[in-house]
Amino acid sequence: MLFMKDNIIVEKSFDYAVRIVKLYKYLNESKSEYVMSKQILKSGTSIGANISEAQDAQTKKDFVSQFSIIHFPLNEESK
Repeated sequence: MLFMKDNIIVEKSFDYAVRIVKLYKYLNESKSEYVMSKQILKSGTSIGANISEAQDAQTKKDFVSQFSIIHFPLNEESK
């Protein structure tokens, strides 16, 4: 993934998503927690998807809008 070297946000969100997937697997397999682990997986991996979408924005307004969407899963996980 060559594009990751130039963009710290993409790199950090990818690393975060990998950690989220590992947490999901741990909760699912070791603790038999299925509902909460699925929600953590959804919200944790959506951040990277939204960042990727923001990079493809056509206008500055679209870019800002996409980055504001990222705020919601981050808030959800910090509660």
